[in-house]
This record gives sequence, structure tokens and C-alpha cells, in this order.
Amino acid sequence: MSILATKIAPTYWSDAPELPEEAPLPMPRQRLDADGPGLAGPPSTSPRGVAARRLALFGATLTLTALMAWGPYVLLAREGFGPLEVAGFALFLVLASCLCLWFCSAAAGFGVLLGGRSQRDLSFARRPAAPSSRTALLMPLYNEDAKAAFGRLRALDAALGRLGVAEVFDIFVLSDTRCEEIAETERAEWRALSADSHANVYLRRRANNIERKAGNVGDWVRRFGGAYDFMIVLDADSSMAGETVLRLVDAMERHPDVGLIQTTPTIVGARTLFAWGCQFGVQMYGRVAAAGLAWWTGAESSYWGHNAIVRVKAFAAAAGLPIVPGRRPFGGHILSHDVVEAALLRRAGWGVHLTAALDGSCEQTPPNIIEFMRRDHRWCQGNLQHLGLVGASGLHPIGRLQLVLGCLAYLCSPLWLAALALGLASQLGAPPDWSGFLFFLDPRFTPFMLTGLLSLLLLIGPKLMGAALVLSRPDERRAFGGGPAVLRSLVFEILLSAALAPVLMVANTRSVVQTLRGKDVGWGVQQRDGAGLAWREALAATRWHRVIGALFVAGLCVRPDLSLAFAPVVVPMLLAPVLAVVTSRRLSGRELASFAVQREPVEAPAMPSIAPAHAPRASLRRAYPL
Repeated sequence: MSILATKIAPTYWSDAPELPEEAPLPMPRQRLDADGPGLAGPPSTSPRGVAARRLALFGATLTLTALMAWGPYVLLAREGFGPLEVAGFALFLVLASCLCLWFCSAAAGFGVLLGGRSQRDLSFARRPAAPSSRTALLMPLYNEDAKAAFGRLRALDAALGRLGVAEVFDIFVLSDTRCEEIAETERAEWRALSADSHANVYLRRRANNIERKAGNVGDWVRRFGGAYDFMIVLDADSSMAGETVLRLVDAMERHPDVGLIQTTPTIVGARTLFAWGCQFGVQMYGRVAAAGLAWWTGAESSYWGHNAIVRVKAFAAAAGLPIVPGRRPFGGHILSHDVVEAALLRRAGWGVHLTAALDGSCEQTPPNIIEFMRRDHRWCQGNLQHLGLVGASGLHPIGRLQLVLGCLAYLCSPLWLAALALGLASQLGAPPDWSGFLFFLDPRFTPFMLTGLLSLLLLIGPKLMGAALVLSRPDERRAFGGGPAVLRSLVFEILLSAALAPVLMVANTRSVVQTLRGKDVGWGVQQRDGAGLAWREALAATRWHRVIGALFVAGLCVRPDLSLAFAPVVVPMLLAPVLAVVTSRRLSGRELASFAVQREPVEAPAMPSIAPAHAPRASLRRAYPL
């Protein structure tokens, strides 16, 4: 695969004296048709027996998939396989294998967390020593709420000051903002923060925002990376506890062949019903999924682009993104850069880890399902672009698998929709059979019923595991408002997720189709807060849901006896605008209090302040006094 070369020459606003002296660090673009330099052997942090873990995971996945396939196979074999049945069964196997892999990975994570063995490979210190390295905290911005973003940085700076380590950290706000009014607010907020900050705080705004966020961070590496050992990348909605930052730095110092450690951010700040569902889901189940992923990926794990610490020199030497040949949206700059950067780091021999062992890493979620769909559309395009990168030379097999799984996260939606359509189409030639309402009494359908029950267990199993984990820990149970609140909210969240799943299925299917047709979604501004949706916006954004729902209704008019089976999917499609509006409503404080979420993230006991290992380098002082 040949890679197009381009000269990176971004320009900057001339009135930007808010920067330290430059410390250039080369960051060449990597070739996907040539292996990286590589280090001898696996990283020292690669878990012992990780191959056996993977064998157990994939073996369990294959076994569960075979059990799920038994019922449909017996039923179809009895009636004879036609072309539509064969196609539908093939789609079912793909979807079932993905579901089984997700469940088995979560089950592994549940076992790890229940046994208190989360991320033993990195052995995070409860009270780490004073850092002997320098770390940059990077927050890229693109037309964001500057007051909120700088407020999060202020809290982090205050935490580092309280711990007595602010002198070895520098904060960089990397602005790609295009709106002059927002840019002026960023400058004002920067002045206010840097006037009384504990750490050095710098602001850089690019005039040419080439390559979006990846280019923004890459530009910083090339200009200033030589002065730092590590960088912690944040999003505009990210927040991290000072104790978490110190533990990450300490782990990187103790493991010199680790290139990246990704934390598991929890969601905070929900103000709408939709955002609450996301927050409760991630807080309750997120650790289970992350611990399972960390268990079997080991030192070949992934990067989510934020709330992670990165070894700067390793990143510069190994993770410079290539430009993919071809036309957009598949060619050009890599959009979903993070998982590719992780794969390139591992290709060069560096360990890449995900951890579920650290609290104090947080982010926000879109306030309504329409904004969530728009964000997913961008992620869909970026992930589908990875289809052309799976065959890149020298990647670790687990790195290739994660590229594939990222694509399947979106391809499963059109596959699910196609399976439903094929299932209905294959039944249109037969007359209605109203005895189907009593199919559970017919022994011929027993295998199919068992498949349905197993599917339900696999879908909600990780949720039940997360709830069981919280209920087994008194401190966390109290943080969520008590056992009854957890169980009540668990049931409500499962019902909410079931109602929204068909809506997201159609939205992702549309995103996949548009991407495959060559439509570039562009780089929009992400809304992180807001009031309820207007009916006009909800109706416009969900018109394809109603069209597809109406097509299913037309088919069900021919086979009305199947209406009950298709109702859980078709009804949410038809009611998509209602669901969007209702779940976007801002909840009152009393309503929020009735739902179970952690009011504050669970944090490890506060560490005492520690003396910094050394003073900041002279070249990194503030550029000028305010």
C-alpha cells in the first residue's frame, strides 16, 4: 500500500505569545506497507498466559455462538433452506458471534473485578512517589464552551497544586476554534486561569486546522514534544482527578516499555433522561466491559483518544498517521485516529494498555439521541475507513481484530436490519398462522425459544453483572443511592435501552449507507449540553425511521400474525420522534435524585501532598506576565 506524502505546514495566529520556547520533536508519517522498527519480544507488562486467556475467550464465544445457532438451524432445516433463509441465517451467525464475544469479554471482566484482580499487570501505586518526569496536559478545543472547558482545567490544576506536584506539569489548551467570539472567550478564560494557576498554562490557536484533532495533537508534538516525557490527552468534556494523573505518571515511569495507558472514563453531568441512561449505563456496566477488554487484550489494547497518558517520544517515533490513498471518505486523513495510533505504537514494540483499575476519569455525553446520532455518524465514517487499514504490514493480530471490531460496531446495525427484513420477507408467501401467538406451547419451536432466551441473557447479562458488582460493594451501593434505587433504575434503563436500540439501528444503518456512497460527514461542533429538542428537529432527524417502520408495517399487513414478534422493533421506529423529544427533556433536581447514579465518582483515598522531584525547566516558564 502506497502512502501519499504531504508537507505539514500549519500556520498560527500572529498574536499568540502565550507559548513557551519550542522544543521540536520529529514525528514522521508511518508507512502502512512497511513494518515498524519493533522492540525485541513482547513488552514486560504483557500478562503471563495472555494467549491462554484469548484461547478461552474465543473458545467460549464459538461455543455460545453454536448454541445460539442450534435453534434457528433446526427450525429452518425442518422447513427447508431457501435462498432467503440461507442469507438470513448467515446474517444471524455474524450478529450472534458479535453478541457472544461481547458477553464473554464482559464475563471475564466481571470475574476480574469480583476477585479484585483488575489490572494487576501495571500494579498502580496507591501512594506513588513524586514524579521525576515532565508531563503535558493537552486539551484540544474546537468551538467548545470555553468557560466549561477551562473550569475543568482549573479543577485539575487545583488538585495538582494540593498534591504539591504542579511544578512538573504544564497545561496546554490547543485551540482549533473557527469562531472569533469563542476564541476571544478562550483567551479571556486562559488569562483568568493562568493568573493564579499552580502549573504553567499555555494557549495555542491554529489558523489551519489540518487533520482535525489528530493534527492538533501532532502539531504540539512536533513543536513542543521534545521537552516532555509524557502527555495526557483530554477532550473538552474530560475531567481527571489529580490522584489519577499521578498514578498514571508513576506507572509510566516504572514501566519504560509502555507507550500508552488508557483509563476507563465514566459519564457525569447528565441533565436529560437520555443522558441519564448513558450515565447510569456506563457507571454501572462500563468497568465490567473495560476490565474484560483489558484482560484479554493485555499489552495490545486500544486507545480512545482522550483520558489517556502517552509516552511522547514513542508516540512521535511510531504513531505519525499516514495519509490513505484514494478519495474521501475512505481516503485522505485518518479520522478515527486513536485506535490506529494504538496499533502503530504496538507495531513498534510499545505496550498499549487499557485499565479499569483507576477511578477519577470522567467525561460527558450528548444530551439527546439526535446529537448522539450525529456524533456516531462521524465515528461510523472514521471506523469504516479502517477497513482499508486492517491489512497494514506489521500490525499485531489483536490490533487488526480491534480495527475489525470497531467496524462491526456500526456494520451490525445494517446487518440486524437486513436480517429482520429477510426474516419478514421469507414469510410473506405463506398464509397467516394465528396459532403462532401460542408458539411457546408448540414443542416444534422449543429450540427457537431457547435461542431467544439465550439471546436475552447475553444482551442483559453484562448489565446484571455490573449491578451485581455494585450491590456487592457497600460503598458503591450507597454512592448509587442504595440497593432498591439500583434495582429500580436497572429495570428502567434496560427498558429505555430496548426502546432506543431500533432507533440507533436505523441511524447507524443510514450512516453506513451514506459513508459507503462516499458522503463525507465533515467536522461538526459537538453539543454537550442543551435543553429539550424541538418537534420540528426531531421529526426531520427521524424521517427515515418512520419510512422504514412503515415498510415493515406494510409487510405485516400481509402477515398480521407476526405483528407481536416485530412490535418491539417496529413501534420504536414509528415513535422515534416522540422518544427523541421525551428523552431530551431536562430533568428537575428532584427527578434526577430519584434515579440511581453516583453523585460523585468513587475516588481512592486522597493522597498527602508530596514535594516535586525538581523545578520546571527554565525554557518552560510562562512566556510573559499578565
